[in-house]
Amino acid sequence: MSSSSGVALSSVQRGALKGDTEGKTVKEYSTLWSENNEQKGVQDRKANYSIMTNQYYDLATDFYEWGWGSSFHFAPSYKGEPLASSISRHEHYLALKLHLKAGMQVLDVGCGVGGPAREIARFSGAHVTGLNNNAYQIERGEKYNVRHGVGHLCDYVKADFMKMPIRDNTYDAVYSIEATCHAPDRVGVFSEIKRVLKPGGLFASYEWCMTDLYNPENPIHKIAKRNIEIGDSLPNLEQTTSVLESVKKAGFEVIEERDVAIPDSVNPVPWWVPLAPSFSVNGFRVTSLGKLCTHYLTVCLEKIGVAPKGAVETHEILLKAADGLKVGGQLGIFTPMYFFVARKPLQE
Repeated sequence: MSSSSGVALSSVQRGALKGDTEGKTVKEYSTLWSENNEQKGVQDRKANYSIMTNQYYDLATDFYEWGWGSSFHFAPSYKGEPLASSISRHEHYLALKLHLKAGMQVLDVGCGVGGPAREIARFSGAHVTGLNNNAYQIERGEKYNVRHGVGHLCDYVKADFMKMPIRDNTYDAVYSIEATCHAPDRVGVFSEIKRVLKPGGLFASYEWCMTDLYNPENPIHKIAKRNIEIGDSLPNLEQTTSVLESVKKAGFEVIEERDVAIPDSVNPVPWWVPLAPSFSVNGFRVTSLGKLCTHYLTVCLEKIGVAPKGAVETHEILLKAADGLKVGGQLGIFTPMYFFVARKPLQE
């Protein structure tokens, strides 16, 4: 790993956690996963979803940006396509499905640091408002908007997506990219999205789900699911059929739905390939070797006080996530991109 990489990584977690000298945040987050009774653990995590998710992104945001960039999501690829290009194309596909164009007001639910919002705004000309309950991510997103000259097309609302401080029938379109999996109740978050969407407006989403191939009695399947949930701050991963039913229960008319993660003739490279050891040097940071190098460097930086307390434990949580995601993807029991487009009825 180059010296410039070491300098860049030394800034990891010196933002949101710069005042956490005892590593309190990562300790509090970890306690939500120490429950022996799994059913009670799910209930506790759903009850504390807002705190849990905020703690997670305070811990993980800098690592995400270091290893992945400002768009925190996966994407299928065609052969030879760079990861960054795949991610942008994945965002463009969503914008096209929503028929976005200049002058439209669009809501990005669970926007992260705003990478997709900026890309979609530039691509479509629509104004995109990112909704996020994490102050640190919004702070970073606002800086990026200025840096990239899209402040006139992108802004943010700090709010819980289960209770949005937004008037009914406000937005022309709404989308979510791998975000509502953090919700304690999919029907609840989809109902809020429907409320703020104009009648006839479209909602599109990429959802994290277990597939029909998941067997809760299979120990390998259970471990992969558990690692994804722990490593990505998810109360409980639902199956695709359950998520689709939640969209309908919220009152949407489903226009189309499919698992975009299934390779086809256009996108034959699976979404999980960036997490596999054979991934190209262009994505070194997210390969097994790259993650190992990052881990040992983080250990050193924490020991000498450059990285904050809890940086190593945070990286271990993310390594657990990466392992669960890779296994889940390879076995076909998990998808990060169950895709649907739904319409809010003109009359109810």
